[in-house]
Amino acid sequence: MDDIKETILNLLTDLHPDIDFEQETNLIDSKILDSFDIVSLIADINDELDVAISADKIIPENFNSLDSLAKLVKELSDED
Repeated sequence: MDDIKETILNLLTDLHPDIDFEQETNLIDSKILDSFDIVSLIADINDELDVAISADKIIPENFNSLDSLAKLVKELSDED
């Protein structure tokens, strides 16, 4: 899972280099990530990790932190 987490961290940092994504746990609730960021992130995760995130998985709980995103991507990649 460390590779997944590192890749997602790099993608998040590209979006907002000023945020400490390893500590932040309210990316959606604090409005750090907006809808455009989410769309970009989903596309980048698909490109970089070959994991498709379906619409039913696009909920704040899955995008509020690096850990929750990594967990989601790990679960989805294990389904394949």
